[in-house]
Amino acid sequence: MKSARALLLLTAAACLAYAQPELKPGRKYTTLERLQPERLAAVKAAREALARQRKSVPEVGVYRTYRAAVHIHAEDAKHTLGTRAEVLKAAKETGTQVVLFSDHDGPHAGTWHGMRDGVLFLKGAEHGSRHELVFPEPAPGLRFHSHVEGQMDASPDGWDGMEIYNRHTDALDDTDLLEWLRASALQPGRMRELAAAAREYPDEVYGAGADYWPDIFARWDRILATRRFPGLSANDAHQNQLLPDGAGGRFLIDPYAVAFRNNATHILARELTPEAILKSMREGRMYVAHDWLCDSRGFMFAAVNSLGLYQMGDGVPIASTTRLTVRTPVPARLKIIRHGEVIAETTGVELTTQVKQPGAYRAEAWLDIDGEQRPWIYSNPIYAHAPGLEMLSQLPSQELAGGVEAVKDLSYVSGEPGDAEKQKLDIYRPAGAANRPVIIFYHGGAWVRGDRKQYPFLGSRFAREGFVVVVPSYRLAPKHPHPAQIEDAAAALAWVVKNIAAHGGDPKRITLAGHSAGGHLASLLVTNEQWLRAHALDAGAVQAVAALSAPLDLVALAGGSSRVFGSDPAVLRAASPQQHLRAALPPFLVTYCQWDYAILPQQAEAFHAALLAAGARSQLVYVPGENHISEITSITKPGDPTAQALLELLNKGASR
Repeated sequence: MKSARALLLLTAAACLAYAQPELKPGRKYTTLERLQPERLAAVKAAREALARQRKSVPEVGVYRTYRAAVHIHAEDAKHTLGTRAEVLKAAKETGTQVVLFSDHDGPHAGTWHGMRDGVLFLKGAEHGSRHELVFPEPAPGLRFHSHVEGQMDASPDGWDGMEIYNRHTDALDDTDLLEWLRASALQPGRMRELAAAAREYPDEVYGAGADYWPDIFARWDRILATRRFPGLSANDAHQNQLLPDGAGGRFLIDPYAVAFRNNATHILARELTPEAILKSMREGRMYVAHDWLCDSRGFMFAAVNSLGLYQMGDGVPIASTTRLTVRTPVPARLKIIRHGEVIAETTGVELTTQVKQPGAYRAEAWLDIDGEQRPWIYSNPIYAHAPGLEMLSQLPSQELAGGVEAVKDLSYVSGEPGDAEKQKLDIYRPAGAANRPVIIFYHGGAWVRGDRKQYPFLGSRFAREGFVVVVPSYRLAPKHPHPAQIEDAAAALAWVVKNIAAHGGDPKRITLAGHSAGGHLASLLVTNEQWLRAHALDAGAVQAVAALSAPLDLVALAGGSSRVFGSDPAVLRAASPQQHLRAALPPFLVTYCQWDYAILPQQAEAFHAALLAAGARSQLVYVPGENHISEITSITKPGDPTAQALLELLNKGASR
C-alpha cells in the first residue's frame, strides 16, 4: 500500500497548501480530502453495504420507470473524445434505457434518434449562449434551462423546466482541486497516484466533487410556487477529461459509464417511445438520483387519497384522506419539502405526512456515507390543490333519461329479515323492452360499503342504449365477511336467469360487469364456479364479463383485504379470480385508470396476460385522466373510454 500512503500524504499536504472552499450542506470533507485513499475506501465500503441491504420494491401505479442519461455529447471534435457507439456501450453497461443527446449548436445530422440495440436515443442540442437544452422531436419538443448557476435570476418564461443538478457545476467550488491538478500535472508521482486511485475507485473519484446546491433548489422552489416547472439531472457527459498519468500517458477520469452511474434522471412513462418519454418529461414525471451511491430503483413519491394514487407531476385534490408518501429501497434521511420549507423529515425507508395546504410538494433522500450526509434522490413535485366546484359539476345526474323506466327494490333471495334491504335489486330498461340483452352491474366499495341506490346514472346510461340493466345490492363486511358477498352475487344472477324475461330481458344474453370490488365479484362468479353451482348454474350462463379497476388476485393484496376475507391462504386463493383461469371462459374486458388505487394497474395487466396465456379472450383498456372513483362516475360523458369499451363488449354479446 505504498502508493495509497503516498497519495494520502500528497492530498493531506494539498489540503493545507490550498485555500479551503466553503463546504456545501451535508459535507464534512473537502473534495481533496474525499480523494484520500482512506476516504475512497470508506465510501466504497459504505456503498457495498447499502447494496447488500437494498430490497427490491415493486412499482405501483400506471407507469414504468426508465433510467435516462440527459445532456450527453458524442462525436463532437471540439468538446468530446467519445463516440455514439461508446455511449451505447456505456448505456448497456449501466442499465441506462434512454439517452438524450445535446449536440453543441445541434442537433447534428448524424445524431441518433429512436431505438438502437434496446436503448432509446433522442436527439437534442445545447445552446450555450442561451443556457438551454432543446429536444425538438417529437414536436413541439422541450426546452430546459441549462447551467442555471450562471443565470440564477433568469425568468423561467420560454422554458419547460430546468436542470436541478449538473455534474460540471460542481467544478465551480472545487477551486482547490483544480489548483492541485494544475500543480500536480508537472509532478509525475502525484499523477501516478491519482491515476491508480481512479482505476481502483472510479465512481468514488468521479463522485468526490458532487454537491447539493441550495441556491439552485431555492430558485426551483420559487418557480414551483407559481407554476409547473419540471427538474432533471444533467450528466453533461463528454468523455474528454484526460489527465497525465505520470508515466508518459494519459488516463480518462470521466468515461461515459462512470458519468452515467454518477447521476441519472429516472422517467416514469407508459412506454419506451419518444412520444411517451417527452410527454412524461413535460409533465414532470421524473426523479433525479446519484445511483453510484445506491441503486434508486423502487423509489416512490406519491399522494394517496380515497380517489386514487397520484404520482410526480400530478395534481392531487386535497381531502381529509390525502397523504404524501416517500419510499426508498434502503434507509435514508427522507424529507418532504413545500416551497423551500421542510414540512416532514425522518430516517428510514418510508415517510408519510398529511397534505393540509395547496402547493408544490417535493421529496429528497440523503444517505449517510463515511460520516457525511450525501444527497441521493431529488423528486419532482406533486401539486396539491383545493377541490373546486368543477368536481361537483362532474358528478353524473341521477335523473332517468327519456324513454327509460325503472323497477326498484325487488328481492332476489329470501334471507334474514335484517339483511332484506341488501338482498334487493333495481332494474333499468327501455320502455316497452322485450328480449333485450342484459347487464348485471355489481357496485364497488371494498366489499364494505356501497349500494344499488347510487347507480341510477349507470342504469339510465345503458338502458338508453337498449340494454336491460340490473343493479343488485349485497351484504357488506365486516358484519358479513366473505363469502356473503359472492353468495349474494350468485343469487342475484340466478334470479335474473329465472325472472328477467318478465322485465324485458333475454336470459340467454347476460353480461356481468362490476367496478372495483364489484368487478372482483363479477369475475369470481365465472372463474370459480362453486357459488353458481349452488343454483345449478355455471359460467355458461354468462356471455361476457367486464372487470373495471378490480382487485383480481387477493393473494397479492398483502393483507389489504383481511377484514373481509381473513388471512387463510386457501381462502384467499379460492376467492381470487386470477387463480382459476382456463380457456373455456366468457370474454373479458379488463380496465384500469391513470389515478387508480396503487396495485390495481398491475393486477389488471397481470390478469389480462394470464387470461390470454390460458387461451381465454380478453381486452385490456387503460383509461387516462380518471381516478378510481371518476372512472365510473364519468361513464355518462360523451366519448368516455370506459363506456365505449363496455358498449363494444355488450354489442358483441348482443349480436351472438
